Amino acid sequence: MSKSKDKKAVDRKLIRRLYFFVKPYRWYVALAVVLTLSASFLGTVRPKLTQLAVDDYIAEGDFEGLMYIIMLLFGALLGEFILQMINTYLTRWFGQGTLYSLRNTIFEKIQSLNVQFFDKNPIGRLITRTTSDVEALSELLSDGVVAIIGDLFRIIFILYFMFSMNWELSLVTIAILPVLFYATFWFKEKVRVSFLKVRDQISNLNSFVQEHINGMDVVQLFNREKKQQKKFKNINADHKEAHIETIFYFSIFWPIVEVFSSFAMALIVWYGGGRALMGGVTFGVLLAFIQYSRQFFMPIRGLSEKFNTLQSALASSERIFNVLDTDTEVIETVSPKRIDNPKGEIEFENVWFKYNEGEDYVLKNVSFKAKAGETVAIVGATGAGKTTIINLLLRFYDIEKGTIRLDGVDIRELSLENLRTYFSLVLQDNALFTGSIMDNITLGEKSISREKVIEAAHQVEAHRFIEKLPKKYDFKLKKQGTSLSMGQRQLICFVRAMVFDPKILILDEATSSIDSETEALVNEASLKMMDGRTSIVIAHRLSTIQHADKILVMHKGEIREEGSHTDLIQQEGGIYKKLYELQYKDQLVEATKDE
Repeated sequence: MSKSKDKKAVDRKLIRRLYFFVKPYRWYVALAVVLTLSASFLGTVRPKLTQLAVDDYIAEGDFEGLMYIIMLLFGALLGEFILQMINTYLTRWFGQGTLYSLRNTIFEKIQSLNVQFFDKNPIGRLITRTTSDVEALSELLSDGVVAIIGDLFRIIFILYFMFSMNWELSLVTIAILPVLFYATFWFKEKVRVSFLKVRDQISNLNSFVQEHINGMDVVQLFNREKKQQKKFKNINADHKEAHIETIFYFSIFWPIVEVFSSFAMALIVWYGGGRALMGGVTFGVLLAFIQYSRQFFMPIRGLSEKFNTLQSALASSERIFNVLDTDTEVIETVSPKRIDNPKGEIEFENVWFKYNEGEDYVLKNVSFKAKAGETVAIVGATGAGKTTIINLLLRFYDIEKGTIRLDGVDIRELSLENLRTYFSLVLQDNALFTGSIMDNITLGEKSISREKVIEAAHQVEAHRFIEKLPKKYDFKLKKQGTSLSMGQRQLICFVRAMVFDPKILILDEATSSIDSETEALVNEASLKMMDGRTSIVIAHRLSTIQHADKILVMHKGEIREEGSHTDLIQQEGGIYKKLYELQYKDQLVEATKDE
């Protein structure tokens, strides 16, 4: 019993939250309700007019009165048609407006979540929340709520006319309602659970497909098609079984409604026909009751369908609000500070960080300082914590202990928007979007002129290949820029970093996807780009960071060595010297032979 109460409380809460998105259209909803009630009344008045026609005019041979009733019947039918047509358009219109607002809210929330959220949640699941789950609300918001009100009042109108004509036949007609109500509530509880399973399986299916399409080259390279097909069949089978479970409950419920609807009709014909033969009921009343019994079970069936819609919508809305209720790990300060004239000085002081509770620290007591205009390089083995330093500096994650300062101000005291305006970032995994090369470079920033983009492209040697493309800077990139080579995509990211004219430049393995010839050109351009800017460079190839003012050598989350290339290369047994000797082993051997 307590579980049932908890479910009802959750449902009411979800409906109240959905109302927040409907609220801007509340007067249109009110108008739609009025139109629905009017159409419901006109629909239920027609059997009453039929009864009057039979008993008062046909039986009396009143032709003129009959024509008058026929005109009223035609008017009621036409009026119901017009009202339903207007109401259908109106409800679909404000329903789509509500879905538009909801999708925007979800996407805005997703963009505000920290990187750790995306580490834990598959992309396919988030796509499901933004698309399929929102679409599952479409019928409820567009028609469901208003239709439920219309069906309820249609039942009330029918009962009013039935009892006003004959209370005995009315009781006979509604005698089977307790059984139907029980069946409806049983159906409601079962279908709710089934729809939750269906939404889960849709998320799993989307996640699997999205991941494997993105990694199709790996699947094909290692001949894993049959293995992955087997996995897909299992996930698809679970999806099918979840749907079949809902079909099972529908296959029981709908026949129950149909059988009892026919049974009620038979009771009316049996009892009402007997009463009519004995003169206790007029034939007009009997005819009207037969029509009302047919009408009476239509809204009941409609309400059952709306239960289906409601359960699907509540299951989806529960998942949507789970995303909207996700706490943002990176909390912005209520009264942020602002750096008016940023210099670009960075300081890490005793910083500790781990990605998840219960795991080991990824950074341990890390302290270093990058003066304004300095180039600081970070080297170390994979997993040493190099990229984590960048993630913390940009507040993609928040530190456990310690302090990170920008120009002497704790970065947690700055707004995220203000903090990130000081940086440009070029990653190893370049991020490009569907759209023109110009759009990908400027990211829609109108203050960046085409001339500035072309000048930056010249500096990093990207202009040459862009000029050879059809439409040049207006060349449309396909998904993730796959129409370009890896090196070309990386060069576009370099141009993007330059045109935003950052105070601090971050390069995270930025030349790893570029061939040696292009790398030499980019390294030269990077030196120009770093001039006058604070720069943090992460690189495995030590040739790219020998010019750095300071090199930090990371090992298992700690800074083990610090100094210039010249200083570090002279440290006997040092980590940096070992890395250098490993990378330049062949050159060192050749040099020894020459001597």
